[in-house]
Amino acid sequence: MGSADVEYRCFVGGLAWATDDQSLEKAFSSFGEVVESKIINDRETGRSRGFGFVTFSNEQSMRDAIEGMNGQNLDGRNITVNEAQSRGSGGGGGSGGGYGGGRREGGGGGYGGGERYSRGGGRSDGNWRS
Repeated sequence: MGSADVEYRCFVGGLAWATDDQSLEKAFSSFGEVVESKIINDRETGRSRGFGFVTFSNEQSMRDAIEGMNGQNLDGRNITVNEAQSRGSGGGGGSGGGYGGGRREGGGGGYGGGERYSRGGGRSDGNWRS
């Protein structure tokens, strides 16, 4: 996987546990050539984690699929479809599983806000010693 090649991949969230790679591909193939469809499974249980990715051969197919499938019913669940963040951008590379998982609630475009974690309260002003 060279970093030069662009992937037209969309993130699909809110999937039913019954949905598998094949039914995901079938649902999206009407929008264009599907290069890969992959449901992400839990390492421990082997059960679907409720999201996956569909990769198209070109950008137009991906855009049409996002437009046509977001909010639609698949296997009894209304699914969320949006453009997947590429592995290379934002975040601690190499970890693999993490990206996309937290996005299923649909909270906006995320990067930046979460990077700073200001959870320590007043740590930076030195008063924590008192």
